[in-house]
Amino acid sequence: MTVAQERVSANHWPGLDVVPSGPRARVSARIAKRLFHAAINRLDVTVVADGETFGRGGPTMVITRPEEFYLRIGRHQLIGFGEAYLTGAWDAEDLAGFLQVLAAEMQHLVPESLQKLRAVVVKRPPRTQKSTSKNSQSNIAHHYDLSNDLFELFLDPTLSYSSALFAGDPSVATAADLEEAQGRKIERLLDEAGVGEGTRVLEIGSGWGELCIRAARRGATITSLTLSVEQKALADERVAAAGFGEQCSVEICDYRDVVGSYDAIVSVEMIEAVGWQYWRTYFETIDRVLAPGGRVAIQAITMPHDRMLATRNTYTWINKYIFPGGFLPSVQVIDEITREHTGLRMAPAHSMGQHYARTLELWDEAFLSHSAEVLRLGFDDTFLRMWHFYLDYSRAGFASGYIDVNQLTFARD
Repeated sequence: MTVAQERVSANHWPGLDVVPSGPRARVSARIAKRLFHAAINRLDVTVVADGETFGRGGPTMVITRPEEFYLRIGRHQLIGFGEAYLTGAWDAEDLAGFLQVLAAEMQHLVPESLQKLRAVVVKRPPRTQKSTSKNSQSNIAHHYDLSNDLFELFLDPTLSYSSALFAGDPSVATAADLEEAQGRKIERLLDEAGVGEGTRVLEIGSGWGELCIRAARRGATITSLTLSVEQKALADERVAAAGFGEQCSVEICDYRDVVGSYDAIVSVEMIEAVGWQYWRTYFETIDRVLAPGGRVAIQAITMPHDRMLATRNTYTWINKYIFPGGFLPSVQVIDEITREHTGLRMAPAHSMGQHYARTLELWDEAFLSHSAEVLRLGFDDTFLRMWHFYLDYSRAGFASGYIDVNQLTFARD
């Protein structure tokens, strides 16, 4: 069992077994209940609690332990909302559908007059999760070193853990389409970066080696950086099995420490782990090692600029349980940083948000169908609920348009 598996094994979920209590918690719960009911009564959902039904009709949420539910959201807001799902205080048969309605109205769930108190009420990210050189490897290990066997259960054979790019309408794509769609996503990035025979490629965030292999097939040599010990081990195996061990080098290395000169730089959904404090450093590093005439292609999950500014100091359920230190940039801030601090200039973005919504749906279906195997790997029922909530929570964000994913191409002015 890996260290990460031990962390999520049975009876090791610190805080979940403690329901907030005391006078302050009770006051917060009463306020939370009023705000929650007011918000739900404006939405196309149905909520059932204590025999009462409210909402305007739509995907149904059933609150099985109302007292616990309101105590958790009263004290811990959206973190408490997610934790109440983990403990079974509420449930929803169509979890993604219910969350999608909430995500579409995220900016308006709390009255505007109360949003001014956000800085006072919400928790700030802990310093230990700030994506410094010291903390980054433990942040990455928290998620990516869970278990290679776990990821193999729900990903397609390319082991691509990022948005696919389907050929047509993503809403009608099937699991059988996923492998080809993941290859299409990678090939488009390699095309945008100009990867071909003799190209020196830097990959920031190696995943499990699929991009390395595909770049090597084009005749490139690749240096691929990762901070995940588990990913490197399997990526090395896959690269060697494909016959490209001489062309691909997968290294445990922080992006800040990279040296050399590269004709093409690619990075797939890694900037989300950088942290907003280091976006400038990330792009200045890319600018520093990009050879004259080189190109950069990045796939990035993004959020609207105003929401990014409003939430960048917020500690979220995703930070606590899934991606410590993670935060999503906006396309605007990426353009601003590269223009102000580098010689890189961004081409128009290629948006793929609905493709990610379908990708996540297919992953979730595969994950749930392998629940028994997940348990045999040493994970518990709470982990099953957590991962299902994470996948549907993310899917709801893309399906509603609250977040997006873009392929971004850069060249020097």
